[in-house]
Amino acid sequence: MLRAGAVAVRVAPRTAAVALAVCAVAAITIVVSLAVGAYPLSVPEVLRTLAGHGDRAAEFAVYDLRLPRVLTALFVGAAFGVSGAVFQSVARNPLGSPDIIGFTTGSATGALIGVLLLGGGSAVIAGGAVGGGLLVAALVYLLARQHGVVRPHQLILVGIGVSAVLASVNGYLMTRARLGDAMQAAVWLTGSLNGRGWEHAVPVGVIVAVGVPGALALSRPLGVLGLGDDMAGALGVPVERVRRTLLAVAVLLTAVATASAGPVPFVALAAPQLARRMTGSPDANLAVSGLTGAALLALADLAAQRLFAPVALPVGVFTGALGGVYLVWLLAARRRGARW
Repeated sequence: MLRAGAVAVRVAPRTAAVALAVCAVAAITIVVSLAVGAYPLSVPEVLRTLAGHGDRAAEFAVYDLRLPRVLTALFVGAAFGVSGAVFQSVARNPLGSPDIIGFTTGSATGALIGVLLLGGGSAVIAGGAVGGGLLVAALVYLLARQHGVVRPHQLILVGIGVSAVLASVNGYLMTRARLGDAMQAAVWLTGSLNGRGWEHAVPVGVIVAVGVPGALALSRPLGVLGLGDDMAGALGVPVERVRRTLLAVAVLLTAVATASAGPVPFVALAAPQLARRMTGSPDANLAVSGLTGAALLALADLAAQRLFAPVALPVGVFTGALGGVYLVWLLAARRRGARW
């Protein structure tokens, strides 16, 4: 326990050590991502360039080509990690992530409408993704309400149903599109960081800077919600108001992240579970989940670029393959009642 005047902050040594380790992995991934490519740089050259002492070619490679992509990966991964932790805690289920309960699918539907029906550019795609995610979240929330209360299991079931319907809508939109538009949409739906610039990194960075502290401010009542609605209410937590606020923040993070990189699969599902197991805590740690998501997506993007070079895979292909294996393991572990 650290005290500073009237303020006391509880510090868990294992959680702090895990956070530092994840930050170290992310930092190493950033440096390596900035160094490798068609114009390779050494680590000292990367560090000199970041310090403002690189030559013009190195500055172009770092600042114009690579850094925006790396920052977009970090911000998107952090947004998915925090939103996944919120959804899993509210739903009290490790499968309660925006991938599973339809919110990323709703964002994808909005983006597809922007691409295929409106013929818009990146701004229209981003607006469609954010609008679609928010509309689907509102629909799922309203359909899951009974007598003014949202039950966690109903939220998941309704979300899965809405996700299935929207997946069919997305498939129909793809079949009716022109070939060029369908190819563009298919790449976006896979989840990709190719060609990401500052126009992608800055908006998601701003939302993460605002939304993540908002979610962290509600982490204590979020933990109390894990005791059940009746117990949380008895302890003075305004259950529905806290739940609505948390879901709104998580949906905003999910929608903006999806608008920036597409519906990258399994990061929101895996990052909170990895954070729980690394920290040894049964409760959601939003900060560690966000850091884990950021490091996970940055590392996955680096692997997708370099493992099959000169062919660069969309990062969603890589996270989807790994995430499928992880999901099978998670279901098998829960069936056995195992703990990692």
